[in-house]
Amino acid sequence: MAEARFDGTVRVVVDVMEATRNLVLNSAELAINHAHVETPQGGRIEAEVSYNEPEQQATIMLAQQLDPLSGYLLHLDFAGTLNDQLHGFYRSTYRDEEGVEQVIATTQFEPADARRAFPCWDEPSFKATFAISLLVDDGLTALSNEAVASIETLDDGLQRITFHETMVMSTYLVAFVIGAFELTRPLDVDGVPLRIAAVPGRSHLTTFAEDAASHALRFLSRYFEIPYPGGKMDHVAIPDFAFGAMENLGCVTYRENALLADPAQASQLELQRIATVIAHETAHMWFGDLVTMKWWNGIWLNEAFATFMELTTTDAFNPEWQVWTAFGAGKSAALAIDSLRATRPVEYEVGRPEEAEAMFDVLTYQKGGAVLRMLEQYLGPAQFRKGISHYLATHSFGNTETSDLWNALETASGEPVTSMMDSWIGQRGHPMIFIESGPDDSTVTLRQQRFLYDGSAADERWAVPINIRALVGGVVQHHRLLLDDVTATFSFDGPVDWVVINDGAWGFYRVRYSVELWTRLRDAGVGDVLDSLERLALVVDTWAAVVAGMADLKEWVSVVESIVGEEDPDVWAAVGAGFGFLALVADPAERELLSAFVRRTVGPSWSELGWNPTADESRRTATARARVLSTLGLAGDDAEVRTQTVERFRRFLEDRVSLAPDLVSSAARVVVADGAEGSWATVRDQYSQASNPQDRIRYLFALTESGDPSILRRTLDMAITAEVRSQDAPFLIAQVMGQQEGTAIAWDWVERNWEQILARFPGSLVARIFEGITSAVDPELAAAIRRFCQTHEIPLAGPRLDQLLERMDINVAVAARLRGTLGESLAG
Repeated sequence: MAEARFDGTVRVVVDVMEATRNLVLNSAELAINHAHVETPQGGRIEAEVSYNEPEQQATIMLAQQLDPLSGYLLHLDFAGTLNDQLHGFYRSTYRDEEGVEQVIATTQFEPADARRAFPCWDEPSFKATFAISLLVDDGLTALSNEAVASIETLDDGLQRITFHETMVMSTYLVAFVIGAFELTRPLDVDGVPLRIAAVPGRSHLTTFAEDAASHALRFLSRYFEIPYPGGKMDHVAIPDFAFGAMENLGCVTYRENALLADPAQASQLELQRIATVIAHETAHMWFGDLVTMKWWNGIWLNEAFATFMELTTTDAFNPEWQVWTAFGAGKSAALAIDSLRATRPVEYEVGRPEEAEAMFDVLTYQKGGAVLRMLEQYLGPAQFRKGISHYLATHSFGNTETSDLWNALETASGEPVTSMMDSWIGQRGHPMIFIESGPDDSTVTLRQQRFLYDGSAADERWAVPINIRALVGGVVQHHRLLLDDVTATFSFDGPVDWVVINDGAWGFYRVRYSVELWTRLRDAGVGDVLDSLERLALVVDTWAAVVAGMADLKEWVSVVESIVGEEDPDVWAAVGAGFGFLALVADPAERELLSAFVRRTVGPSWSELGWNPTADESRRTATARARVLSTLGLAGDDAEVRTQTVERFRRFLEDRVSLAPDLVSSAARVVVADGAEGSWATVRDQYSQASNPQDRIRYLFALTESGDPSILRRTLDMAITAEVRSQDAPFLIAQVMGQQEGTAIAWDWVERNWEQILARFPGSLVARIFEGITSAVDPELAAAIRRFCQTHEIPLAGPRLDQLLERMDINVAVAARLRGTLGESLAG
């Protein structure tokens, strides 16, 4: 491992269906040094190897023909390099407590990188069992999908560690990790041993993960009514990791900040993220590992359902977090992408495996998860769960297509699930539901139309499951309607005082009330009639109407004013997104008007919440306090709040108790934005000295809040040094680009440092930088960005880049329309 090289041997039992002299399998960046086949009769057939590098294939050319027969044994000796690109079999590094750099060898195979670790048939439908042995230095820990079967000490200072054979599974789920890990003592979870693994010095950060992971494993096995399919469950924190986590059977790997935390210092949001990520990966043990999609076009089956189950599981783990409301923010992000012409269907044809990289986005996870939640709420949780259990039991150890899931749910519910859901999974976009009063006080008329930010017309139609809540004759009524035509009229049994379409806000669509119906809701009291998720949807849908030119800014302002005193953190996050865009648009005179509006609408919530938690407050209140503080201190430019934040943060660095854990990240951001002498350097020092993963992320991204161009350039320069891990650097650059003062500065920096970016960052993460381009509202800057994207190859950008460029162009147009009008719209 010191030379970053590895070698190995593969033995594969092969059944030959047709006579052949060639075996074609997948291999990338490997040298196959020897190949032969052992026949079922004990004979030996030598072979030569040729490579098709563009197709990542190796052909084993045999000296004689293989006849149709079962039980051939293919032998391959191979060698490769531990890469630094965070895929395949790669190396991760960390510094031990003495400051010495240590190396870990670990794997990340999804979607198609097992072929970089060993020659194999690297497609999800080629399932097999895997018996893995590793030769490692004595004293190192080796982990894989199953428990250790034996350890043999060899004469050359190595150990041969052999693991039990796995269940039948796909190659992308194979894992092996080698390094100086510390493991928790096994917890017995209904007969399954569960452990958390971390590098030395961080094992004290595993207790929360143990609680969340044991709950998830127990809850999900009971929800699905199917025992966990593996023999053990390890959750492993890796210092360098491209994604959040990976669902390798029995050996789940994570970014450190997605698994490790000190519960006494972590915020509720940070703990909530760990719990949801663990639940997501644990759900994959059934939905993805036990039952797997046939090809990568069905990846949404894995990820959308794991997203749905992470929320169901975490809601049972800690109801105070109200994770389904928090999911409203993720659903809003998916609606935003889905409002573009460059959006895509949740499921679409995938040719080459690398095309599947583009499917790991908010449309697969958040839209897919939201559509499943919409279906569950329409069918009823019991019928939905019954259908899922039937699906998993029917297809255990096999491969499926989307139609298999719909058939199982139809069987369980008796509802036409296939015809209802095909329009949501196979068709791009989503509808806006327009609602207005009918010909009398007891009816309403609904109309669906595809919603596009560019305001253009479109002909798509959906089977829209609509839940309705209305106050009729002093009684709140609930109704269901399947809107599968363009329009429909719904009649109540009396005059309607107010009506809510998308009751519960579970539907993946937007709602547009007529002026009359919106006035009735507002007058009844938005905070009284609508729950927090419904208020979030109201804010998001109204802002979308402003972007599309369907509403003027005054309408969105009236919605924000209707929720003054709001204490839900995710509602404020939705409002804050609008504040952030307006800050990009505002000229210097308008910025003060915008800040005054923020203070006027958000200030009452801060007055109610204050700095200090109370003994009996909910955990969600702690999150709301942090959101309101950052909104007032940043968008509101509140002088008193900034002064107090700077002072409290100074004291916190001395005593570590002057700020509640939930406020530390927000306070650090406000301190950097305030620009006091040395504040950026102070926060940078905290980043460098951080002893846990949460502090490193908090302080790193706080550095992006400065309004000083020279400081922003220093922050950007950090991204191409060893000071920032390559897994974090693209996100740091994107956050600088998203700042009011940072867009042009960051883009200029990206153009000047493009070659270093390509050389340093993993290819799978380079495109993340471009998440910041939507903040470019200056036409000339936007044009320069588009020219760059047309003349440079951006690794694995896929359709996401087209989406970002379209949203950038839309934002340029919206900015031009709103610029100079803020004073009139925001005046109170």
